Amino acid sequence: MPISHVADMAFERLSRLASIPTLLLVAATWISSLAQASAQSLIRDPDIEHGLRELAFPLLRAAGLNTNRVRIFVVNDSTFNAFVIDYNAIYLNYGLVLSSESPEMLQAVIAHEAAHIANGHLARRAENLRAAQRNAQFGTALALITALAGGGEAAAGIAVGTSSSALRSFLGHTRAEEAAADRSAASYLRWAGISPSGMVNLHRKFAGQELLTTYNQDPYMRSHPTSRERLRAAEAFLEEFGDQATRSANADYWFARIKGKLSAFLRAPGWTLRRAAEENHQDIRLMREASAYHQNRNLSQARKAINAALQLRPDDPFYYELKGQILLENRQVKDAIEAYGAAVEMAPHDALILAGYGRALLADDQTKEALKALEKARTRDYRNLRLMQDLGVAYAQLGNKGMASAVTAEKYALQGRLADAGIHAKRAVAQLPEGSPGWQRAQDVLIASERAEKNKRRRK
Repeated sequence: MPISHVADMAFERLSRLASIPTLLLVAATWISSLAQASAQSLIRDPDIEHGLRELAFPLLRAAGLNTNRVRIFVVNDSTFNAFVIDYNAIYLNYGLVLSSESPEMLQAVIAHEAAHIANGHLARRAENLRAAQRNAQFGTALALITALAGGGEAAAGIAVGTSSSALRSFLGHTRAEEAAADRSAASYLRWAGISPSGMVNLHRKFAGQELLTTYNQDPYMRSHPTSRERLRAAEAFLEEFGDQATRSANADYWFARIKGKLSAFLRAPGWTLRRAAEENHQDIRLMREASAYHQNRNLSQARKAINAALQLRPDDPFYYELKGQILLENRQVKDAIEAYGAAVEMAPHDALILAGYGRALLADDQTKEALKALEKARTRDYRNLRLMQDLGVAYAQLGNKGMASAVTAEKYALQGRLADAGIHAKRAVAQLPEGSPGWQRAQDVLIASERAEKNKRRRK
């Protein structure tokens, strides 16, 4: 999905969840009031997520984590924060990404969060869930999550926000855990040959935060209790290890590209065009210019810039994906299909690229072909709400009202709109063959919706 299309909710699952139907039960536990009050959105973009994988890969491998399973997501929040809520994802606020001064600093954050996963610190989340459950702002959703997880173990995605004290408690780590995560992160950096200077700079950034009131502290400080002792430990490690790590050209490139893509879509086009000339990598400069011209609705200049970037990197599927987005949003559907098709050929398993390709085919009334691409994307990424919307349209156009209702129910469930989800799930259950995959998914959503309604009645 292009960066301009944002998923409404940010969620993941714990590795203990083995099936998509079970995940849908958990996802459906979010109530609409929580979704509207405290949820943040994910920024989904294949280029950015690939770049983060490039930066994270050596660290995840050093931590002994599955490099294919653990994903790095960007949260649509301008504050400096990062966190984990389960074993399969690390969340970075875009404010952290844009504020990071070097790839080593961003990699230090990733290493630290990976250490929380590898060291088993998430086991404490179950108790945090029960504690947060007592908070009125958070109780309904968390109570249902805990019940669906079988009582003790948290097996849930959680709405991502910083306004609730309960959520801060849920995300918070103890000082002992932070120290342990720092030690592990330092070893990962050493194993990967990455300079620990980024860790030192990270702690220096928060030196003095403890003197502020909780309200005025940075969110990273509130969920990651820091101290000058941690800074001194990082400085000691840097002195011991030295700054002898070879600077990685690959890390430098993807760090610049991630920040360039994010800033190009999040900042005003004029700002991007003024700053793009400072970019050392010519293709990234052209990509940023293409993005800015696109936002200014200057198709000819946007097309010229992205084509120039592709001349420099002709085998880059993500530049073809951006070209497809630009063309599709300017109603150049045939050309968009061609661009997306090239991207799919180069990256046939990228779910976000597949979703964009399906959307372009759908716009060209190639509904059967669109459905193939969209279903393929869905099997690889169940978080993409825009994809669910497109799937619903495709099924409806092909006359499959049962599946259209099923995916619409899933979409509403992921948004926390359980009443609406229940309505569509009931329709799907009535129309689909009993026991079929679609029927089972709709049944799961329906059960979760009914449970939420029962809990709502009990509170009255």
